[in-house]
Amino acid sequence: MKILFVCLGNICRSPTVEGVARQLARAEFPDLALVLDSAGTASYHIGDAPDPRTQRAAALRGYDLSTLRARQVSRADFEHFDLLLAMDEQDLEEMQSLAPARRRDRARLFLSYAPQLELIAVPDPYYGGPEGFETVLNLAEQGCRSLFLSIAAQVGR
Repeated sequence: MKILFVCLGNICRSPTVEGVARQLARAEFPDLALVLDSAGTASYHIGDAPDPRTQRAAALRGYDLSTLRARQVSRADFEHFDLLLAMDEQDLEEMQSLAPARRRDRARLFLSYAPQLELIAVPDPYYGGPEGFETVLNLAEQGCRSLFLSIAAQVGR
C-alpha cells in the first residue's frame, strides 16, 4: 500500500504525519507493506526541510524529520499512490481538481480514518504557538494508528 500525506506547504502537518507513520509502521505494524511519503498542494517550500518548530516538537517525541524535504503533489502521484490523504478540506479540493477523473477516489481526508476523533481537519500550526505542533503530533499518532488498523483489517493481518 502506497500512501501520500498532503497539506498546503509540506513543512508542518504532512511531514509530521509521514514521520509518525514511518515510525509507527515499523514499531507496531511491521507486517504491512507500506510506502509512505508527503507533499504539499502549494509550491512555496519545494526542497525545504520541515519547519524548525515542527522538527523540534517531533524530536521531543522521538521522531526525526530532518531528512524530509518538501515537494509539490503532482498528477502522477495519483497513478503511483493508492491513497492520497489530505490534512484538510481545502487540500482535498486542490487534490481532487488535480486528479485524473478515474483516480479522484484515491484522495481522501486523513482524519476520515479516525472517526473517533470527531474532527475533519488537522489544524495548520504554522501561525500559532507550540501547542499547535503538539496537536498535530497527537492527531498524527491517533490518525496513523487508526489508518494502519483499517489497512490491516482489509488485508487480513
